Amino acid sequence: MSLPGPKKSKFDIAVIAGDGIGPEVIAEARKVSQVAASLDGAALEWVEYPFGASHYLETDEILPESAISEMGGADALLLGAIGSPLVKPGILERGILLTLRFAFDQYVNLRPAKSLPNVPTPVPLGAKGMDSVVIRENTEDLYMGLGAVSDLTGGSLECPLDLERGGYSMRGKLNMSLAPAMPFAAQVAVSTGHGVERIARYACEAALSRGESRVTIVTKSNAAPALYGFFEDTAKRVIDSEYPAVKWDVANVDALCYHLVRNPAAYGVLLCPNLFGDIVSDLQAGLAGGLGTAAGGNIGDGLSMFEPVHGSAPDIAGTGRANPIAAILSGALLLRHIGLPDAAGRIESAVSDYLASSPPVGMPVEFGGGSSCVEVGDAIAKKLNG
Repeated sequence: MSLPGPKKSKFDIAVIAGDGIGPEVIAEARKVSQVAASLDGAALEWVEYPFGASHYLETDEILPESAISEMGGADALLLGAIGSPLVKPGILERGILLTLRFAFDQYVNLRPAKSLPNVPTPVPLGAKGMDSVVIRENTEDLYMGLGAVSDLTGGSLECPLDLERGGYSMRGKLNMSLAPAMPFAAQVAVSTGHGVERIARYACEAALSRGESRVTIVTKSNAAPALYGFFEDTAKRVIDSEYPAVKWDVANVDALCYHLVRNPAAYGVLLCPNLFGDIVSDLQAGLAGGLGTAAGGNIGDGLSMFEPVHGSAPDIAGTGRANPIAAILSGALLLRHIGLPDAAGRIESAVSDYLASSPPVGMPVEFGGGSSCVEVGDAIAKKLNG
């Protein structure tokens, strides 16, 4: 039996600050993460990349292979926000976000949703509050990029089904025709045993780490039995055979959304296919107080990427009105992932302490206060330093 090696004390973190408010909130996330890591005896070295709307408009370059290869040598990636009204929707999202997810096989999308002190919520949460997490399969379902649109005359459609994923290759072709001819479109969703098994394991491990014994599988197998019935059955089999301490239940996604609004505190770990996870995690974020506190991670066995859930908000970029808490909490997820759980916990406690003790005027603008993005970051960093 080999002894564990020395604890790593220096980490290279790739950074894409992105668009809109991205650079502002990422600056505060870096500031707070740096302080928290140093208190744990660790140093963070930031490697900056320019990719986003401005870079694309200036150079016509989205995300070159050389940069992807270089980022692969980092310990983690911190991402701001991608998107600009000056760029057609989808170009940057597919070219940067989805490209990174697929290139590094980031098969877990991690979306915690936890109520925080003095953060207003749209429905009462009770004394217990809300503390749940969406574990979203991140590489399959309807997000695989397999689809096509017929020409205007319609009648027929042909779509190649060739792709590479972590763990498998796919080869094939979809041919469809309609009679009478009319324009139509098709999008192909795929779920594999490989994909479902590993996300089910991650969900079970997440439940156990939270001290919980239940995973809720979120599907719609009554309407799409082949696709979501397969997801559901495969997840059940993994849980039953490999995790005796974990029990499962199943919720149709529409019924789940209804019950979430009525009792947000009733759920812990939600295991979702890609599409439903995308939708449910935003609902959870709204119930917990809004996107301004919603952190996220894209996790795989290689480079993992951490980002606030909110968008680039170009309408408030440069005004100081951005709320950096989601980015700061994403930094905490990053630190926990790279092996600095104490530093991550310190950030989460500092955020809660700041929100609990701040006078109304000292809160972020999003919560009715008057503190700028930088002032919020400074206040949280000060809490870290005692």
